[in-house]
Amino acid sequence: MEWSEILERRRMVRSYLPDPVPDETVRRIVATVRRAPSAGFSQGHRLVVVTEPETRRELARLAGEEEYVAAGGRPWISTAPVHVVVGVREESYHERYRKPDKLRDGEEIGWPAPYWYVDAGSLFLLLQLAAIDEGLASGLYGVVPEQVPELKALVGLPEDVHFVCVVTVGVPAPGRDESGLVSRLTQQRLPLDELVRWERWE
Repeated sequence: MEWSEILERRRMVRSYLPDPVPDETVRRIVATVRRAPSAGFSQGHRLVVVTEPETRRELARLAGEEEYVAAGGRPWISTAPVHVVVGVREESYHERYRKPDKLRDGEEIGWPAPYWYVDAGSLFLLLQLAAIDEGLASGLYGVVPEQVPELKALVGLPEDVHFVCVVTVGVPAPGRDESGLVSRLTQQRLPLDELVRWERWE
């Protein structure tokens, strides 16, 4: 598959067929976690794969799917056959950067940004691309902060693993979701010159 085709197919899908995804396919997709970027090779990514229908329904409830459907959307979260809960263990980064080869003047570096979240975003994109490579589609959802403890308890995320998002994977339903709730259908792409500057921001 050409890069331009992959890029064209990279979008958030909110409509899936109920067909299960073979275990070996899911394993190939989530195995990208071992190749995902992580600062200093900290390897702080943590995933939980959910395929059990009742747990998927509970995840959909926590994500507010009922409100989404009441507003005119389709129940895409509960129908997606695979949910990959993406978490990250921040302490893995600190542990790595406290090792002798990473210390600066005997101390851990200052972090200009929370790179554990930067890396989690990179992992999400790799999961999306891996799904495309398997002929599947993916989407992403989160939950409001007050629902995070219940979500973590539901899937057994350890206390020291931060919840980031959930990636849905499955066979896309025929046709596109033309609902007015889909942002890419209601928002314009910004021109490149508004997003990219050359040499200096002027």
